[in-house]
Amino acid sequence: MATTFSKLDRFFSLSLPKTSVATPSPHNASSRNRIQHPLLRPAAAAAAICTTSNLVPMVVEQTNRGERSYDIFSRLLKERIICINGPIDDATAAVVVASLLFLESENPNKLISMYINSPGGIVTSGMAIYDTMQYIRSPVSTLCLGQAASMGSLLLAGGAPGERRCLPNARTMVHQPSGGAQGQATDIAIQAKEIIKLRDRLNRIYVKHTKQPLERIERCMERDLFMSPEEAKEFGIIDEVIETRPTSLVTDAVSRTKNPGHGENKGAKQSPAT
Repeated sequence: MATTFSKLDRFFSLSLPKTSVATPSPHNASSRNRIQHPLLRPAAAAAAICTTSNLVPMVVEQTNRGERSYDIFSRLLKERIICINGPIDDATAAVVVASLLFLESENPNKLISMYINSPGGIVTSGMAIYDTMQYIRSPVSTLCLGQAASMGSLLLAGGAPGERRCLPNARTMVHQPSGGAQGQATDIAIQAKEIIKLRDRLNRIYVKHTKQPLERIERCMERDLFMSPEEAKEFGIIDEVIETRPTSLVTDAVSRTKNPGHGENKGAKQSPAT
C-alpha cells in the first residue's frame, strides 16, 4: 500500500505514499535535486483499463455472417458500457476518453454506462476522463462496485444527475491532495502553490456535484473520509443505492434481444441536440 511506483512519480496522483522521491529535471537529466510533482493518494499497482490480469475472456456470437468473437470488454463497449478497474493512469485515461468520444459519435443522445472499481490514481489522468464526461453530449451513468476512492469518487460524482448509483457493499472515499517535494526552496514553493490550487479546484468540483457548501467539503477533505453507500448518498456523491438492475434497463435489454438492431445507431447522424 505504501509503495510509490516510479511510473507515477512525475505526475499528480491520488496515492497513499507521503514520502518524497526526487526526479530528474526534464531539462537536465543529470539533475537529482529537482522537485517532484506532488502526489495525491491512494494506492496502487499499475493496471490497464477494465482488467488487472492478462487473462481476458472472449465472447463468441452467432450472426448471419457466421461466428464473431470479441474480448469481453469490447463486447461490453458495444453495449455502451465502459469499465474502470484499478488505478487511474494515463493509459487508462486514453482508453476511457477514446471510448467516450467513440460512443458519442455513434449516438450522442444515448446513455453511456460507466462501472467504477478504482482506488484512485493520477489526478491529471482522472481530470481528462472527468472533463470528457462533461464535454460530450451523451449522458454518462456511473455505478460504483467494490470501491470508488479518491479520483474514483470524483468520477462517480461526475455522472449525469439522477444516474449516479452505488451497489450496497461498495465503499467510497474522498480526501485532499498530498505529496512531497525536494530541490531548491523556490522550486518547492512553486509546487506548494500548485498543489494548493489543485486542492481548491477539486473541492469546487465536489461542491458542484454534491451541492454541499464549500466549508463542509474542505472540512471533509482534510483527512481520508470513507463512506458507506448510504453515507455517500447523503453526502451527494451518488443519487441512489441499488441491489438489482433497474427494471427499465432489464426491459431494454430484453427488447434488444427480441429485436436485434432495433434502435441501434438511431440518431447517430442527427444534428447535435440543443
